[in-house]
Amino acid sequence: MSYRAAIIGTGGIAGMGILGMHDTDAIGKEKIRASHAGGYDATSDIELVAVADVDEENLTTFGNAWGIPPDRQYLSHESMLSEENLDVVSVCTPSFLHHDHVVSTARSAAAPDVIWCEKPIASSVSDAEEMIDVCEEENTKLVVNHSFRFTNKLQQLYALLQEERLLGEVHSVSTQFRMELLRNSTHLLDTLVYLLDSRAERVSGYISGENEAVESLNVGLEVDDSAGGGFVLMNDGTFATIDCTIPRSHSSMTLQFIGSDGKLYMNNDDGEWRYWRLEDSDHIETPLPGIESAWTWNEDYQGAFANAACHVQSLLDGTATNASTGREALRSLEIIVGFYVSHYTGSQVNIPLERPLRDVEITSW
Repeated sequence: MSYRAAIIGTGGIAGMGILGMHDTDAIGKEKIRASHAGGYDATSDIELVAVADVDEENLTTFGNAWGIPPDRQYLSHESMLSEENLDVVSVCTPSFLHHDHVVSTARSAAAPDVIWCEKPIASSVSDAEEMIDVCEEENTKLVVNHSFRFTNKLQQLYALLQEERLLGEVHSVSTQFRMELLRNSTHLLDTLVYLLDSRAERVSGYISGENEAVESLNVGLEVDDSAGGGFVLMNDGTFATIDCTIPRSHSSMTLQFIGSDGKLYMNNDDGEWRYWRLEDSDHIETPLPGIESAWTWNEDYQGAFANAACHVQSLLDGTATNASTGREALRSLEIIVGFYVSHYTGSQVNIPLERPLRDVEITSW
């Protein structure tokens, strides 16, 4: 069986390439594998047949790079969704547009069975909740592209922590990643809630107001997204500290878990994972069972999009359960929104957020 895919938004993550991650000469000219289009290209049964964007120049550039015929390059997603019969649609627009694009896609005549939405899920908790509800009403599977979940090593680590109880009861986690909270650190927070398999109960946050992406991306748009952090008390009792205040050039994505049976250090930027088992009050460094090397951006992140697209294909085949649902993505978003509410009110914030706070919008790209 062959499935038909389309993409809304022709930005870097859709398949154009990203400044700072890909060579400038490759952007818009080569098929970038670490992308939604690259993921579809790696599957056996999904064909990318259409694309939509409001920027005609970007639309044409993307269409040329990925071989999309001009008559299937649309200047509005509404036109594409009314003309095309689609099985899966990728939403690769800025995060403040995710809500409108996911909701309109789920309710459209195109009637896709799967929507593959970029992270973070939305700019507000209420928007995310409506996206989840509408997709459930329309029987559409909403897959959020927190790409670390689609790497084999993180899936193996999840099994070690949750099924084999490698660390026993996790007491605390300290984490660090680069600014900004929504654009970058949603990866860190989703990794945290995924590996703990828990949800925040209370947060206290700090927002620095710094956003280095404005300069590095040459973007003139003012957004709320900023460096920041705080503490998170999870509903399983784990205490986590989050530091996402570091400039990109100085940062490493690190998570350190302390548990009743051992401790784990993860440094994804430098490719270092270390594990110590606790034995008679001594921590003894031991290889992670079944995991030969650490997670790396070059190997694991690059392959995550192909893995995610293959997972989408399995969902279309009816042979898999959604590994990155909207409800899972909501767990990291509510922490970020909680940090903002906490900072600007000078208080600790309980999760789930009370109804008026669910409407607080944090804009990013």
